[in-house]
Amino acid sequence: MGAGQPVTRRMETGMNRPDLARPRCKWAQADAMMMTYHDEEWGVPVHDSRQLWEMLVLESFQAGLSWRTILRRREGFRRAFMGFDHDRVARFTEADVTRLMADPGIIRARAKIVAAIGNARAYVAMRAAGEDLATFAWGMLPGGKPVHEPNPGVQAASPLSQAMASALRARGFRFVGPVTAYAWMQAAGMIHDHEAGCFRHACDTV
Repeated sequence: MGAGQPVTRRMETGMNRPDLARPRCKWAQADAMMMTYHDEEWGVPVHDSRQLWEMLVLESFQAGLSWRTILRRREGFRRAFMGFDHDRVARFTEADVTRLMADPGIIRARAKIVAAIGNARAYVAMRAAGEDLATFAWGMLPGGKPVHEPNPGVQAASPLSQAMASALRARGFRFVGPVTAYAWMQAAGMIHDHEAGCFRHACDTV
């Protein structure tokens, strides 16, 4: 893919066989699943609020783990969290927490599960207050455009991700610190962080 060609986001990683000869970000070279996720999803701008919420929940579960661990379980998370229907998740009870703690298809960390339910309620509260998650998140960026990091692949947080985390916490979101916010912004294309040698480094992802 040459410079100036848009990248189309896919949400079913693993359906296409990646081109092993393509140069990629170092973190994406572990296996075909990671390569396909990198090639088709990571860093492609997302402006859909529901999808952004799903991604934020998954990033919050990654804390202390590898992204590969989460990606392998993404379909399990989708089943367990009702297709990431925030309205349904916001109504989860203690019985649902117990159910999720027994589900081998997800990461069974009680604090993260409780936080995900709380984050669904925070999302619903934002919407009730007339605030759209996507509009809010992209509005945090200068000019509402993706930020190109000068040294991609080096840092795990930034002043922008610190501001994003603070703004999310002020709206009731939990398990979203600067590192998680940075990873979310990278994945959702708010921060363009493909490494210099990666074939997608020069791609126009806007």
